[in-house]
Amino acid sequence: MLPFFSPKISNDTSLINKVLKSKFVSEGKITEKFEKELKKFLNIKYCATVNSGTSAIHLALIASNVKRGDEVIVPAQTFIASALPIIYIGAKPVFADIDSSTGNISSKGIKKLITKKTKALIVVHWGGYPCDLDEIKKTIRGKNIKIIEDAAHCFGGKYKNKNIGSISDFTCFSFQATKHLTSGDGGLICCKKKSDEKRIKKLRWFGFDRNLKKDNKGARIDRVSVLGYKYQLNNYSAALGLSNLKNIKSLLNHHVKIGNYYSKKLKNIPFLKILNFKKNRLHTYWFYQLLADDRSKFIKILNEIDFPYSIVDKRIDNYQIFKKYKKKLPSLEQFEKKKISLPVNYKISKKHIDKLVGHIKKKIRQNV
Repeated sequence: MLPFFSPKISNDTSLINKVLKSKFVSEGKITEKFEKELKKFLNIKYCATVNSGTSAIHLALIASNVKRGDEVIVPAQTFIASALPIIYIGAKPVFADIDSSTGNISSKGIKKLITKKTKALIVVHWGGYPCDLDEIKKTIRGKNIKIIEDAAHCFGGKYKNKNIGSISDFTCFSFQATKHLTSGDGGLICCKKKSDEKRIKKLRWFGFDRNLKKDNKGARIDRVSVLGYKYQLNNYSAALGLSNLKNIKSLLNHHVKIGNYYSKKLKNIPFLKILNFKKNRLHTYWFYQLLADDRSKFIKILNEIDFPYSIVDKRIDNYQIFKKYKKKLPSLEQFEKKKISLPVNYKISKKHIDKLVGHIKKKIRQNV
């Protein structure tokens, strides 16, 4: 059976072997090189690698000066990692509704959620489709609210010819095992200011400035004035990330090609609804999201030919840890009933999609 997710791992292990032979597997020169190459690929000035996308969001919230008792707006249509860091800080997640034609946060619904306590807004590029960033920026203009993009699904994406990672105050990527670019596990925070990059690099390693010299006894000359964490990415993971980065363009091209082919072939199926993907942005299709009028019926059709599918993530305000913040989100409630995702990984070809569509049409003819 075809897999829903299948990470693309480079066959070139030379850099990984070099790290292993050096015995220096912790954060070091290879991590720095990975950051430099990511800056080139994303065309950004400032970033910091970390050990996960979750850590990236946590540090982005801290760098946004979110504190206990503050409020952070976040969509409930996401993975739990988008909102857990809000709880880490002691802030309150304020769950936003979505645009049911995309699965992304609704820019129109944000305004009514803003209060004097709102300090940040986390927007999730669901499935790899960039949010309506211009409309979102207009909504919070003049309000001293930081925008944090959760771009875990959207590495390599573009919004109006701008690279995702170069637009908002902070953008967080995940390099977890199933993502477009993987380092086994890991993440990246992109930021607009050098001061934020410096602060985040200090926060990711216990609050120490690793560039400071040591005294004549080998002790660090630093009094550690901030609460830091052990969130750094190591050389071993960075080496894997660098190896995979070499082939990322061809992999992204495959995801885009397969995603677009799904839309072309499924758009005229009467019980399926294709989402509204605008042409002024590059959708990187971590998976292919669509809506089915009768999801159980569609799943039965998929099972008949062993075609993989997933609901991926249910709304996170159903989790016990978030239930006290749950409220009615009408668009999400409808989206939740119908959403289903199809795979876009490198093992999926146009022939697989043709087979699927042929089977669906056969079932329609049989009036099943």
